Amino acid sequence: MSDNNKLSQLWEILEEIDVYQRSLGKLSFDMECCAPPEGIEKAGADMAVLGKQLHKLTNSPEYVELLGALHADPAGLTPVQKNAVDRLYDRWEKQKNFTPEFAYEMDCIANKAYGDWLAAKQTADYAKFKDTFAACIDVTRRAIDLRERKYPSYYTACIDDNERGMTEQQLDDFFAALKNRIVPLMKRIQAEGKPIREDFMSRPCPIPLQEELSRWLLELEGLRKSALVLMTTEHPFTTNFGANDVRVTTHYHEDSFISNVFTTLHEGGHALFMQNEPEEFYANHSSDLMSNGMHETISRFYENIIGRSEEFIQFVAPVLREKTGEIFADVTDRELYEAVNIARPSLIRTESDELTYCLHVMIRYEIEKDFVNGKITVDEVPALWNAKYKEYLGVDVPDDSQGCLQDVHWTMSYGYFPSYALGNAYGVQILRTMQKNFDVFGEVRQGRLDGILRWLKERVFSCASLLTPDEWIRQITGEGLNPDYFLDYLEEKYTKLYELN
Repeated sequence: MSDNNKLSQLWEILEEIDVYQRSLGKLSFDMECCAPPEGIEKAGADMAVLGKQLHKLTNSPEYVELLGALHADPAGLTPVQKNAVDRLYDRWEKQKNFTPEFAYEMDCIANKAYGDWLAAKQTADYAKFKDTFAACIDVTRRAIDLRERKYPSYYTACIDDNERGMTEQQLDDFFAALKNRIVPLMKRIQAEGKPIREDFMSRPCPIPLQEELSRWLLELEGLRKSALVLMTTEHPFTTNFGANDVRVTTHYHEDSFISNVFTTLHEGGHALFMQNEPEEFYANHSSDLMSNGMHETISRFYENIIGRSEEFIQFVAPVLREKTGEIFADVTDRELYEAVNIARPSLIRTESDELTYCLHVMIRYEIEKDFVNGKITVDEVPALWNAKYKEYLGVDVPDDSQGCLQDVHWTMSYGYFPSYALGNAYGVQILRTMQKNFDVFGEVRQGRLDGILRWLKERVFSCASLLTPDEWIRQITGEGLNPDYFLDYLEEKYTKLYELN
């Protein structure tokens, strides 16, 4: 059989696989956004049954034979097709020893975990999630044990699944560099920083107005409305089922309008990545293969580097006042800019400021590394979480809902949290390269974000799914990950903002 025939047959099987994957994704989206509480468990069970069929397809003799042959001899494949085959082979190799029964067990545990976590968070009762949490960790470790590829630790395997090529030591060094400069800067702000007006930040803003503003922000970022859905959920996320079906979620708080503004900008960044990969990637099963750190680079870029810039606030403030009437009529552009950039230790990661955000991530990294590697049990997580929040941020955690239950991530996988901090660092490094080509913030001040999107499409989106994180950042900027750009950016921004000596 010719390579072209093999590829055609593999692609035909993948089309059916994609149908199951999209169906599972849509059921998951429904479960998290609109299923009634009593229907969540059944939705999870339905997903597990579909997952069984998906496992059969991805482990069928025909699929395995075609994938193995093309992986061993990729002659005649384009670089994009070879990338798809290599990534699919890597995924299959990691799961090839899973029995259908084990795969079903994994799906059942993961799908049950969301409902248990939600009930635990809403009642601040960790006990409702603890046993399922332990089951999630156990099944993750058993899945890694079934791999023929061996790793220095369980958590290294989790990191590699999220950030190919990254190691625990690299992340330890990265977070140490952040801590060494962020903590002293935070202490200077607390000791010397000027007071910032913020009384208007908790003024009630009707949810319909917030939703209107969200849709305007998504359009401003450059998203195609005809290929976009906006909904609400407990913990916002963005997903897609191809470039023409991208789904953004947010969470509205009537007395915290700014929360939704930056959630929308963040999730809109993810959506831009999903809508703007090259068509060749979508046609050849090579889309959405970038690392989580790459994805978070763009979401954090739009949320913070652009969204919290003085130039963006100068553009958006008049629109905010127009859409909300008298609510923010007495707030100047400068007051709004300063207020959205207030730096102070806090409890909630998703509501934290740009400066202390990485400390929230560091806490999660240290805890999940230890429970995945078996150094601590789930019984120890709440107390350890509370102790680290006291040590790193100086805050007391009043309950587990605002503590170790605040994020949905530990119901699904481990090793994702470092991606947020990596995204912050990659983003500023990319910004400095972008600024060599055009006046980024001059365009932002006028509300013109199309030049930024074009540059990202050409330099960032066009190669992300084909490269490791290290290859990707080197191709864009000419050097490997360098957190100094991010740390210099923070020091310059907050020294000016707080008028530090």
